[in-house]
Amino acid sequence: MPSISHPTSAPSSIRLLAVFAVLFIAYQLPEGLGARILHSMPVAATLMLLFLPVAWLCGRALGWRGLDAWYMQRSTGWAMLLAACFALAVLAKLGALAAGSALGVYEVRFATDKDGQAWLLAALGMLPFTFVPSVAEDIVTRGFLMRALPSLGQRPEFIAASALVYVLNHIYRLSNGPVEWLMLFCFGLAYAAALYYSRSLWPAIGLHWGWNFAGQFMDQVGSVDGNGNGPFVSMAAHLMMLAAVVLVARMVGQPAVRRQALGS
Repeated sequence: MPSISHPTSAPSSIRLLAVFAVLFIAYQLPEGLGARILHSMPVAATLMLLFLPVAWLCGRALGWRGLDAWYMQRSTGWAMLLAACFALAVLAKLGALAAGSALGVYEVRFATDKDGQAWLLAALGMLPFTFVPSVAEDIVTRGFLMRALPSLGQRPEFIAASALVYVLNHIYRLSNGPVEWLMLFCFGLAYAAALYYSRSLWPAIGLHWGWNFAGQFMDQVGSVDGNGNGPFVSMAAHLMMLAAVVLVARMVGQPAVRRQALGS
């Protein structure tokens, strides 16, 4: 198949369903097979890394130039969008921890046996470790949905629809109950809005990656104990990120976004 930026015809429903099945299985395998069945983190990590070439091949199968199928074009400013949203999410996570500590929701402890070099090494190790899973889930629950249902992708209902798919994609956490579902839905709203308004997956990846990075970095350099109300703090943080995304989109101008959507 030639490497083209736009397919010559819309892919069939059968091909779209087949691609989604491949992406979904490729995303779930690291935890399902690697972590839960084989109890091997190296296997889980290897399977997760394999998701990216699988997603590239799936994009080619739909007639796009690899990851461009999932709105990951490296157009002007993509790296700045990624970095800015990453920083926003890290600040949101730190703000959530600070607010939660003040409200008695969290008890945050930092390891006293680690110096600045250990913190830096932990941060550098967490960057790639949290990047790939964030990209993978954003492709499955956001990039694919917008590509498969372009008419939905041009309407604000896409944000809620993608958030619902994001909840359902957490098959190993659904048994945690309604509070977990609501928290994941709020997460999905912020991330889906970033794609909807920018027509690029990079801002969604930045938000998702930054939140995951900050959380797992804290696990490396300290500990966070909660009283059970932590999900509500995380919901509030993501609703604030959602508000920030909408505010920036309105400042940029909705007509420009819509014109780009029609040509994407």
